[in-house]
Amino acid sequence: MESNGLTRDFEELLSSELNISEFKDKSFLITGATGLVGSILIKFLLYANEKLNLNASVYALVRNIEKADKIYQGYDTANLKYVVANLGQNNLKLDAELDFIIHLASVTASKQMVSKPVETIKTAVNGTEEILNLAVEKKVKSAVYVSSMEVYGQPEESQKTTEADLGYVDLTSSRSSYPESKRMCELLCTAYSDEYGLNVKTARLAQTFGAGVLPSENRVFAQFARSVINGEDIVLKTEGKSEGNYIYTADAIKALLFLLLNGEAKQAYNVSNESNHMTIREMAEMVSANFGDEGQKVVIDIPKEDMGYAPEVHMWLDNSKLKSLGWQPTIDMKEAYARLIDWLKSSDKKES
Repeated sequence: MESNGLTRDFEELLSSELNISEFKDKSFLITGATGLVGSILIKFLLYANEKLNLNASVYALVRNIEKADKIYQGYDTANLKYVVANLGQNNLKLDAELDFIIHLASVTASKQMVSKPVETIKTAVNGTEEILNLAVEKKVKSAVYVSSMEVYGQPEESQKTTEADLGYVDLTSSRSSYPESKRMCELLCTAYSDEYGLNVKTARLAQTFGAGVLPSENRVFAQFARSVINGEDIVLKTEGKSEGNYIYTADAIKALLFLLLNGEAKQAYNVSNESNHMTIREMAEMVSANFGDEGQKVVIDIPKEDMGYAPEVHMWLDNSKLKSLGWQPTIDMKEAYARLIDWLKSSDKKES
Protein backbone atom coordinates (compact mmCIF):
# COMPACT_ATOMS: atom_id res chain seq x y z
CA MET A 1 0.00 0.00 0.00
CA GLU A 2 1.28 3.52 -0.81
CA SER A 3 2.77 4.99 2.34
CA ASN A 4 2.61 8.65 1.32
CA GLY A 5 0.27 10.96 -0.54
CA LEU A 6 -2.75 8.72 -0.75
CA THR A 7 -2.51 7.58 2.88
CA ARG A 8 -2.72 11.19 4.00
CA ASP A 9 -5.65 11.83 1.67
CA PHE A 10 -7.47 8.69 2.83
CA GLU A 11 -7.00 9.50 6.52
CA GLU A 12 -8.46 12.96 5.88
CA LEU A 13 -11.43 11.36 4.10
CA LEU A 14 -12.08 8.98 7.01
CA SER A 15 -12.28 11.94 9.41
CA SER A 16 -14.37 14.11 7.04
CA GLU A 17 -18.11 14.77 6.79
CA LEU A 18 -18.51 11.55 4.75
CA ASN A 19 -20.39 8.96 6.81
CA ILE A 20 -18.27 6.02 5.72
CA SER A 21 -19.97 3.64 8.17
CA GLU A 22 -23.04 3.70 5.88
CA PHE A 23 -21.05 1.51 3.47
CA LYS A 24 -20.30 -1.28 5.96
CA ASP A 25 -20.92 -4.74 4.46
CA LYS A 26 -22.18 -3.15 1.22
CA SER A 27 -21.22 -4.04 -2.36
CA PHE A 28 -20.06 -1.66 -5.09
CA LEU A 29 -19.63 -1.83 -8.85
CA ILE A 30 -17.10 0.77 -9.99
CA THR A 31 -16.57 1.22 -13.74
CA GLY A 32 -13.46 2.93 -15.10
CA ALA A 33 -11.48 1.04 -12.47
CA THR A 34 -8.13 1.59 -14.19
CA GLY A 35 -8.72 5.32 -14.71
CA LEU A 36 -7.67 8.15 -12.42
CA VAL A 37 -10.79 8.68 -10.30
CA GLY A 38 -11.97 5.06 -10.41
CA SER A 39 -8.65 3.67 -9.22
CA ILE A 40 -8.35 6.12 -6.31
CA LEU A 41 -11.96 5.50 -5.31
CA ILE A 42 -11.36 1.74 -5.18
CA LYS A 43 -8.08 2.17 -3.29
CA PHE A 44 -9.91 4.28 -0.71
CA LEU A 45 -12.58 1.61 -0.20
CA LEU A 46 -9.87 -1.05 0.18
CA TYR A 47 -8.08 1.23 2.65
CA ALA A 48 -11.31 1.69 4.65
CA ASN A 49 -11.78 -2.08 4.66
CA GLU A 50 -8.36 -2.50 6.24
CA LYS A 51 -8.53 0.42 8.70
CA LEU A 52 -12.19 0.27 9.76
CA ASN A 53 -13.12 -3.32 8.98
CA LEU A 54 -15.68 -1.88 6.56
CA ASN A 55 -16.04 -5.21 4.75
CA ALA A 56 -17.19 -3.52 1.54
CA SER A 57 -17.14 -5.72 -1.57
CA VAL A 58 -15.80 -3.96 -4.66
CA TYR A 59 -16.44 -5.18 -8.20
CA ALA A 60 -14.08 -3.32 -10.51
CA LEU A 61 -15.02 -3.19 -14.18
CA VAL A 62 -11.84 -3.50 -16.28
CA ARG A 63 -10.74 -4.45 -19.78
CA ASN A 64 -7.17 -5.36 -18.90
CA ILE A 65 -6.53 -7.49 -15.80
CA GLU A 66 -2.75 -7.11 -16.05
CA LYS A 67 -3.07 -3.32 -15.97
CA ALA A 68 -5.45 -3.53 -13.01
CA ASP A 69 -3.13 -5.85 -11.09
CA LYS A 70 -0.33 -3.30 -11.45
CA ILE A 71 -2.53 -0.48 -10.16
CA TYR A 72 -3.76 -2.35 -7.07
CA GLN A 73 -0.46 -4.01 -6.24
CA GLY A 74 0.26 -3.74 -2.52
CA TYR A 75 -3.38 -3.40 -1.47
CA ASP A 76 -5.40 -6.03 0.38
CA THR A 77 -7.54 -7.24 -2.53
CA ALA A 78 -9.50 -9.93 -0.65
CA ASN A 79 -12.70 -7.94 -1.21
CA LEU A 80 -11.81 -6.81 -4.76
CA LYS A 81 -13.06 -8.74 -7.78
CA TYR A 82 -12.54 -7.84 -11.44
CA VAL A 83 -15.43 -7.76 -13.88
CA VAL A 84 -13.97 -7.98 -17.39
CA ALA A 85 -16.12 -6.33 -20.06
CA ASN A 86 -16.07 -3.87 -22.97
CA LEU A 87 -18.87 -1.45 -22.20
CA GLY A 88 -21.22 -0.90 -25.11
CA GLN A 89 -20.73 -4.41 -26.51
CA ASN A 90 -23.32 -6.13 -24.29
CA ASN A 91 -20.84 -8.52 -22.68
CA LEU A 92 -21.26 -7.28 -19.10
CA LYS A 93 -22.18 -10.11 -16.73
CA LEU A 94 -22.14 -10.03 -12.93
CA ASP A 95 -23.52 -12.83 -10.78
CA ALA A 96 -23.61 -10.99 -7.46
CA GLU A 97 -25.82 -8.73 -5.39
CA LEU A 98 -25.11 -5.01 -5.65
CA ASP A 99 -25.93 -2.09 -3.38
CA PHE A 100 -24.20 0.77 -5.19
CA ILE A 101 -22.89 1.66 -8.65
CA ILE A 102 -20.56 4.50 -9.62
CA HIS A 103 -20.21 4.70 -13.40
CA LEU A 104 -16.95 6.42 -14.33
CA ALA A 105 -15.87 4.63 -17.52
CA SER A 106 -15.52 7.02 -20.44
CA VAL A 107 -13.32 8.07 -23.34
CA THR A 108 -11.06 10.79 -21.90
CA ALA A 109 -8.45 11.42 -24.61
CA SER A 110 -9.28 14.48 -26.70
CA LYS A 111 -7.50 13.04 -29.74
CA GLN A 112 -9.76 9.96 -29.67
CA MET A 113 -12.88 12.16 -29.49
CA VAL A 114 -11.78 13.67 -32.83
CA SER A 115 -10.35 10.56 -34.52
CA LYS A 116 -13.04 8.11 -33.31
CA PRO A 117 -16.18 10.14 -32.60
CA VAL A 118 -18.53 7.24 -33.44
CA GLU A 119 -16.82 4.97 -30.91
CA THR A 120 -16.80 7.81 -28.37
CA ILE A 121 -20.58 8.14 -28.65
CA LYS A 122 -21.25 4.40 -28.64
CA THR A 123 -19.04 3.75 -25.62
CA ALA A 124 -20.83 6.48 -23.69
CA VAL A 125 -24.45 5.87 -24.62
CA ASN A 126 -24.51 2.08 -25.12
CA GLY A 127 -22.19 1.53 -22.16
CA THR A 128 -24.30 3.67 -19.85
CA GLU A 129 -27.43 1.85 -21.00
CA GLU A 130 -25.78 -1.45 -20.02
CA ILE A 131 -24.91 -0.11 -16.57
CA LEU A 132 -28.41 1.29 -16.02
CA ASN A 133 -30.00 -2.01 -17.05
CA LEU A 134 -27.76 -3.81 -14.56
CA ALA A 135 -28.71 -1.28 -11.85
CA VAL A 136 -32.41 -1.99 -12.45
CA GLU A 137 -31.82 -5.76 -12.52
CA LYS A 138 -29.85 -5.70 -9.25
CA LYS A 139 -32.27 -3.23 -7.60
CA VAL A 140 -29.38 -1.10 -6.37
CA LYS A 141 -29.95 1.31 -3.52
CA SER A 142 -28.22 4.17 -5.32
CA ALA A 143 -26.15 4.91 -8.42
CA VAL A 144 -24.04 7.86 -9.55
CA TYR A 145 -23.35 8.63 -13.20
CA VAL A 146 -20.14 10.62 -13.58
CA SER A 147 -20.60 13.26 -16.24
CA SER A 148 -18.43 16.24 -17.11
CA MET A 149 -18.41 20.02 -17.00
CA GLU A 150 -18.19 19.80 -20.80
CA VAL A 151 -21.99 19.28 -20.90
CA TYR A 152 -22.18 23.05 -20.42
CA GLY A 153 -20.73 23.56 -23.89
CA GLN A 154 -19.73 27.15 -24.49
CA PRO A 155 -21.66 29.60 -22.30
CA GLU A 156 -22.27 32.94 -23.97
CA GLU A 157 -20.21 34.86 -21.41
CA SER A 158 -18.02 34.28 -18.39
CA GLN A 159 -20.34 33.57 -15.50
CA LYS A 160 -21.01 31.39 -12.50
CA THR A 161 -22.46 28.26 -14.06
CA THR A 162 -25.18 26.40 -12.19
CA GLU A 163 -26.60 23.00 -13.08
CA ALA A 164 -29.40 24.66 -15.09
CA ASP A 165 -27.11 26.73 -17.35
CA LEU A 166 -26.52 24.51 -20.39
CA GLY A 167 -24.70 26.36 -23.18
CA TYR A 168 -24.04 25.86 -26.88
CA VAL A 169 -22.53 22.64 -28.29
CA ASP A 170 -21.45 22.74 -31.95
CA LEU A 171 -22.97 19.66 -33.59
CA THR A 172 -20.87 20.15 -36.75
CA SER A 173 -17.71 19.35 -34.76
CA SER A 174 -16.66 15.73 -34.19
CA ARG A 175 -15.11 16.84 -30.89
CA SER A 176 -18.69 17.37 -29.67
CA SER A 177 -19.07 13.58 -29.61
CA TYR A 178 -17.92 13.79 -25.99
CA PRO A 179 -20.08 16.55 -24.44
CA GLU A 180 -23.19 15.65 -26.43
CA SER A 181 -22.96 11.95 -25.52
CA LYS A 182 -22.50 12.96 -21.87
CA ARG A 183 -25.71 14.98 -22.14
CA MET A 184 -27.52 12.00 -23.64
CA CYS A 185 -26.28 9.76 -20.84
CA GLU A 186 -27.62 12.18 -18.26
CA LEU A 187 -30.99 12.07 -20.01
CA LEU A 188 -30.83 8.26 -20.02
CA CYS A 189 -30.39 8.39 -16.24
CA THR A 190 -33.47 10.59 -15.95
CA ALA A 191 -35.44 8.22 -18.19
CA TYR A 192 -34.44 5.15 -16.16
CA SER A 193 -35.33 6.95 -12.95
CA ASP A 194 -38.79 7.90 -14.24
CA GLU A 195 -39.58 4.60 -15.97
CA TYR A 196 -37.97 2.11 -13.58
CA GLY A 197 -37.74 4.04 -10.31
CA LEU A 198 -33.94 3.93 -10.34
CA ASN A 199 -32.24 6.10 -7.70
CA VAL A 200 -29.56 7.56 -9.96
CA LYS A 201 -27.97 10.97 -9.82
CA THR A 202 -25.28 12.75 -11.84
CA ALA A 203 -21.93 14.23 -10.82
CA ARG A 204 -20.60 16.85 -13.25
CA LEU A 205 -16.92 16.63 -12.50
CA ALA A 206 -14.53 19.52 -12.90
CA GLN A 207 -10.97 18.70 -14.04
CA THR A 208 -9.72 16.34 -11.34
CA PHE A 209 -6.09 15.90 -10.31
CA GLY A 210 -3.82 15.25 -7.36
CA ALA A 211 -2.03 12.43 -5.57
CA GLY A 212 -2.83 9.09 -7.14
CA VAL A 213 -2.45 10.00 -10.82
CA LEU A 214 -1.34 7.05 -12.90
CA PRO A 215 2.05 6.85 -14.67
CA SER A 216 0.30 7.11 -18.05
CA GLU A 217 -1.45 10.38 -17.16
CA ASN A 218 -0.73 13.02 -19.80
CA ARG A 219 -3.37 15.67 -19.29
CA VAL A 220 -2.29 19.28 -18.89
CA PHE A 221 -2.02 19.21 -15.08
CA ALA A 222 0.41 16.27 -15.22
CA GLN A 223 2.40 17.92 -18.01
CA PHE A 224 2.79 21.11 -15.94
CA ALA A 225 3.87 19.17 -12.85
CA ARG A 226 6.37 17.03 -14.74
CA SER A 227 7.83 20.11 -16.45
CA VAL A 228 8.75 21.77 -13.14
CA ILE A 229 10.03 18.47 -11.70
CA ASN A 230 12.32 18.06 -14.72
CA GLY A 231 13.49 21.68 -14.66
CA GLU A 232 11.84 22.44 -18.01
CA ASP A 233 9.72 25.34 -19.25
CA ILE A 234 5.96 24.83 -19.13
CA VAL A 235 4.80 24.70 -22.74
CA LEU A 236 1.21 25.70 -23.59
CA LYS A 237 -0.31 24.33 -26.81
CA THR A 238 -3.02 27.01 -26.80
CA GLU A 239 -3.15 30.67 -25.73
CA GLY A 240 -4.32 29.35 -22.35
CA LYS A 241 -7.33 31.68 -22.21
CA SER A 242 -9.87 28.99 -21.30
CA GLU A 243 -11.04 29.20 -17.71
CA GLY A 244 -10.35 26.00 -15.85
CA ASN A 245 -12.43 24.53 -13.03
CA TYR A 246 -10.58 22.08 -10.82
CA ILE A 247 -11.13 19.67 -7.95
CA TYR A 248 -8.58 17.73 -5.94
CA THR A 249 -8.78 13.93 -6.31
CA ALA A 250 -9.72 13.19 -2.69
CA ASP A 251 -12.40 15.92 -2.70
CA ALA A 252 -13.88 14.36 -5.86
CA ILE A 253 -13.89 10.87 -4.31
CA LYS A 254 -15.65 12.24 -1.25
CA ALA A 255 -18.25 13.94 -3.47
CA LEU A 256 -19.11 10.74 -5.38
CA LEU A 257 -19.58 8.69 -2.22
CA PHE A 258 -21.46 11.59 -0.63
CA LEU A 259 -23.87 11.72 -3.58
CA LEU A 260 -24.52 7.97 -3.31
CA LEU A 261 -25.89 8.61 0.18
CA ASN A 262 -27.33 12.11 -0.06
CA GLY A 263 -27.94 13.06 -3.69
CA GLU A 264 -31.47 13.38 -5.06
CA ALA A 265 -32.57 11.08 -7.89
CA LYS A 266 -32.49 12.67 -11.39
CA GLN A 267 -30.50 15.66 -10.13
CA ALA A 268 -27.11 16.78 -11.42
CA TYR A 269 -24.45 18.26 -9.13
CA ASN A 270 -21.36 20.27 -10.03
CA VAL A 271 -18.29 18.81 -8.33
CA SER A 272 -15.78 21.64 -8.17
CA ASN A 273 -13.78 23.80 -5.80
CA GLU A 274 -14.79 27.36 -6.62
CA SER A 275 -11.52 28.73 -5.24
CA ASN A 276 -9.63 26.57 -7.77
CA HIS A 277 -10.80 28.60 -10.76
CA MET A 278 -8.33 30.23 -13.15
CA THR A 279 -7.32 30.33 -16.80
CA ILE A 280 -4.94 27.67 -18.13
CA ARG A 281 -2.29 30.40 -18.51
CA GLU A 282 -2.80 31.55 -14.90
CA MET A 283 -2.45 27.96 -13.70
CA ALA A 284 0.80 27.54 -15.64
CA GLU A 285 2.18 30.77 -14.18
CA MET A 286 1.12 29.70 -10.66
CA VAL A 287 2.86 26.33 -10.99
CA SER A 288 6.00 27.91 -12.43
CA ALA A 289 6.16 30.60 -9.71
CA ASN A 290 5.52 28.26 -6.78
CA PHE A 291 7.27 25.07 -7.84
CA GLY A 292 9.66 25.90 -10.68
CA ASP A 293 13.33 26.77 -10.53
CA GLU A 294 14.71 30.19 -11.36
CA GLY A 295 14.80 30.59 -15.11
CA GLN A 296 11.91 28.26 -15.82
CA LYS A 297 9.13 30.03 -17.68
CA VAL A 298 5.82 29.55 -19.48
CA VAL A 299 6.11 29.23 -23.28
CA ILE A 300 3.29 29.24 -25.85
CA ASP A 301 3.84 26.85 -28.79
CA ILE A 302 0.63 26.25 -30.74
CA PRO A 303 0.78 23.16 -33.04
CA LYS A 304 -0.45 23.41 -36.64
CA GLU A 305 -2.37 20.10 -36.51
CA ASP A 306 -5.74 19.71 -34.75
CA MET A 307 -4.97 18.14 -31.37
CA GLY A 308 -8.65 17.81 -30.48
CA TYR A 309 -8.55 20.26 -27.60
CA ALA A 310 -11.87 21.42 -26.19
CA PRO A 311 -13.00 24.81 -27.54
CA GLU A 312 -12.10 27.88 -25.49
CA VAL A 313 -14.59 28.18 -22.67
CA HIS A 314 -15.36 30.80 -20.03
CA MET A 315 -17.31 29.61 -17.04
CA TRP A 316 -17.00 29.25 -13.30
CA LEU A 317 -18.63 26.10 -11.93
CA ASP A 318 -21.02 26.90 -9.07
CA ASN A 319 -20.81 24.18 -6.40
CA SER A 320 -23.47 25.53 -4.02
CA LYS A 321 -25.98 22.75 -4.84
CA LEU A 322 -23.59 20.02 -3.70
CA LYS A 323 -22.41 22.05 -0.71
CA SER A 324 -26.04 22.47 0.38
CA LEU A 325 -26.08 18.71 1.03
CA GLY A 326 -23.19 19.08 3.52
CA TRP A 327 -20.17 18.32 1.31
CA GLN A 328 -17.12 20.59 1.45
CA PRO A 329 -13.98 20.71 -0.73
CA THR A 330 -10.82 21.25 1.31
CA ILE A 331 -7.74 21.30 -0.96
CA ASP A 332 -6.87 24.50 -2.84
CA MET A 333 -4.90 24.76 -6.06
CA LYS A 334 -1.47 25.34 -4.55
CA GLU A 335 -1.82 22.45 -2.10
CA ALA A 336 -3.24 20.23 -4.86
CA TYR A 337 -0.11 20.80 -6.95
CA ALA A 338 2.18 20.32 -3.95
CA ARG A 339 0.60 16.91 -3.31
CA LEU A 340 0.60 16.01 -7.01
CA ILE A 341 4.29 16.86 -7.38
CA ASP A 342 5.20 14.91 -4.22
CA TRP A 343 3.26 11.95 -5.58
CA LEU A 344 4.95 12.07 -8.99
CA LYS A 345 8.39 12.32 -7.42
CA SER A 346 7.75 9.32 -5.16
CA SER A 347 6.29 7.33 -8.09
CA ASP A 348 9.38 8.08 -10.19
CA LYS A 349 11.62 6.82 -7.38
CA LYS A 350 9.70 3.54 -7.20
CA GLU A 351 10.08 2.99 -10.94
CA SER A 352 13.82 3.83 -11.03
